[in-house]
Amino acid sequence: MAAAGGRTLGRSSFSRATSNPVASSSGAAGVRIGPNGAAFVSSGIPDLDRILGGGFLLGSVVMIMEDADAPHHLLLLRCFMSQGVVHKQPLLFSGAMKEPRLFLGTLPAPVSSSKEDGRHRAMGAAASSDGRANDEGLRIAWQYKKYFGDDSRAEHKDNKQEFSNDFDLRKPLERHLLNGQNIECVSIQDADTLSSLQDCCSAFLSKLPRKDGGSLTAGRIAIQSLCAPQCRYFEKDWDMVSFIRSLKAMVRSSNSVAVITFPSTVLSNSFCKRWQHLADTLLSIKAIPDEDKDLAKLLTGYQDMVGFLHVHKVAQTNSQVPVILEASTLSLKLRKRRLLVLERLNQAPVDGSTGPSSAASSSCSSQGSQLDF
Repeated sequence: MAAAGGRTLGRSSFSRATSNPVASSSGAAGVRIGPNGAAFVSSGIPDLDRILGGGFLLGSVVMIMEDADAPHHLLLLRCFMSQGVVHKQPLLFSGAMKEPRLFLGTLPAPVSSSKEDGRHRAMGAAASSDGRANDEGLRIAWQYKKYFGDDSRAEHKDNKQEFSNDFDLRKPLERHLLNGQNIECVSIQDADTLSSLQDCCSAFLSKLPRKDGGSLTAGRIAIQSLCAPQCRYFEKDWDMVSFIRSLKAMVRSSNSVAVITFPSTVLSNSFCKRWQHLADTLLSIKAIPDEDKDLAKLLTGYQDMVGFLHVHKVAQTNSQVPVILEASTLSLKLRKRRLLVLERLNQAPVDGSTGPSSAASSSCSSQGSQLDF
């Protein structure tokens, strides 16, 4: 009896749950229950959900460090917002612009063939070009079935909403989905302080109290370029840190997720570190320079990449099952010029016909500190 109890304890505390992965009852649209009862909402990018161990953890603050050379962070923010609109979840958007509601017109629409695209993802989206694509795809698909069982396909059979959709970045979201939704927009461009935004967040989150059991109505907060230089409160560093701390406390006690993007280059090193420590999940975006011959030789599929995504930290609130990343640096690619996918970096094979491989090995070592294979 003791041995059986020990096996049960080990399975419930330190193993992935293989049943009831998605909370589909009691109106819990777009909420997934993971190991140890942790609740997730989708980031809007199926690959990112898989990498983070289920998606964005409810009650957490996700921070994305922008790249000054390209606005690729907007791809992540738009997919996150569109996923909430598709699931009819309350949404609060704030940006450093005169009319933030106009930003809703740039949200992408879900593709009709997301089921087929998802199958392609599972069967070799991250496969390398060295002849092992089929074996790698089968291994990934088998692992997916092992952890999630057949429940991942039960949603399609029952005509229920998918937890995570693929979005067509070339097609805007239909206007009727934006009308009548619980969507609030707040401009922070002309604000002298962040008190008005804090009040809006407090009122928004007060409608989404955390509950144990029952209906799970998840909300989403999206804040674009919080420390943008055009905002009047830009030089008030401690006020911005105080706002993030307050928002983190409010989000932690609610059924919601807050995503904040910020240009880290405009902050001092000390305050940039403070912002990073306040994040539950921390991501950064890096654009790929044009015609980088060294990277083109080092990486396979370089011509299809638009940037890199680096995972610095993953939320681990109330979890005994830590997320172990297979790789912390991933490539951002646009499949068919419309679908955003994340893939592990694959090193290009060394061409031995040009002579000794010392040059190739030296180039690999020079990139080792920046790229994680």
